Amino acid sequence: MSATIENVELWSGKGSGDENFPVGAIVRPDLRPHVHAFYQFARNADDIADSETLGAQDKIDRLDVMEAVLMGHSELGSPSALGLRRSLAATGVTADHARELLIAFRQDAGKNRYASWPELYDYCRYSAMPVGRHVLDLHGEDRASWSPSDALCAVLQVLNHVQDCKKDLVGIDRCYLPDDWMREAGTGIDDVLGAAETPGLRRVFSRLLDECDVLNAAGAGLPRHVRDRRLRVETAVIVRLASRLTARLRRGDPVARRVKLSKIDAVFSVVRALRYAA
Repeated sequence: MSATIENVELWSGKGSGDENFPVGAIVRPDLRPHVHAFYQFARNADDIADSETLGAQDKIDRLDVMEAVLMGHSELGSPSALGLRRSLAATGVTADHARELLIAFRQDAGKNRYASWPELYDYCRYSAMPVGRHVLDLHGEDRASWSPSDALCAVLQVLNHVQDCKKDLVGIDRCYLPDDWMREAGTGIDDVLGAAETPGLRRVFSRLLDECDVLNAAGAGLPRHVRDRRLRVETAVIVRLASRLTARLRRGDPVARRVKLSKIDAVFSVVRALRYAA
């Protein structure tokens, strides 16, 4: 491993402002630092997994250091893991959610293709769902909220895969588009590298967005399960943003350019979410 023991982490330059959804922007001020501690851990682990220069084993070694620090087996090597460990000690939230994220990031280190939708959805179980579960546990919410949260987190992950399909392939030779769907649509990896989407790729995108519609419907009920007023509003905002991004990807071409949310989408989503503030 090329990094010194003092810090195995990398930083891509991305922050919470680069996400499609708010990161603890509305939650209670006393819990906000703990949401950010989890986000920083996830961001740093994701940046390792998505590095364009590190080899697969180096990535795994670094992620192992992060887990060792998180679990208290080491004090050195991962400032974000140390910060999260302290957050978990202060709040009593389990480390399981963070450890499950590392399962996905280790998988990213060596797996570049996905055979089917079920395989991709299983990846989301570890890459996305633990995020929502951690935030819900932090707020002391009932586990009945996990199911709609899982759906919402999964749809955010899949939407990001569609948004970044070309960027992921060019930068790290990774493609999350299901292989079987691409074969059925008469398309393939080379088309993702083109200047614009082909009819075959659009069929694949449409199938993924159909699944996103199902997940959006399941995730829409999350705010009704949340007792904390601020978290209820934040989840409602995210629900609306996921729906609007799905619609934008129906109309836009993610091969030609990155399809993303606008300020109007954000304002509209906040306004719609305010009904959950009561």
